[in-house]
Amino acid sequence: MAMNVGSPRGDDPEVMIDINTTPLIDVMLVLLIMLIITIPIQTHEVKLDMPHTNAPPPIVQPVVVELDVDFDGTITWNGEVVRDRPTLEARFAQAAALPDQPEVHLRPNKLAAYSTVAMVLASAQRIGITKIGLVGNEQFIQN
Repeated sequence: MAMNVGSPRGDDPEVMIDINTTPLIDVMLVLLIMLIITIPIQTHEVKLDMPHTNAPPPIVQPVVVELDVDFDGTITWNGEVVRDRPTLEARFAQAAALPDQPEVHLRPNKLAAYSTVAMVLASAQRIGITKIGLVGNEQFIQN
């Protein structure tokens, strides 16, 4: 920003023809701040009208299958030892064929090999078990 102070010779002072913009900028900034303050704060909500149901919860409790994987790779189905993968897959196929699939609660041991647990999960997914969950995750929390 340049400012005209006077003539370099010093004999005749010239009239300043430049406008002083500092007060205009101050007024503009005050108006801008007032505009920002008066604008309502935008909220990021999506207002949805959700349906209200008064239906009672289902009376029939789901069937639960406890599937444990021990530290040595032993797989148990509700406490009964499953010998090999085809036997496990046959049981998964029986459960998947039911009209109301049972909930499969997979409880791997902390020392169980990842490959065994991954094999059980892959077999369940390939055969079509949709209700499967991991149980006992508190044993993996490190203190």
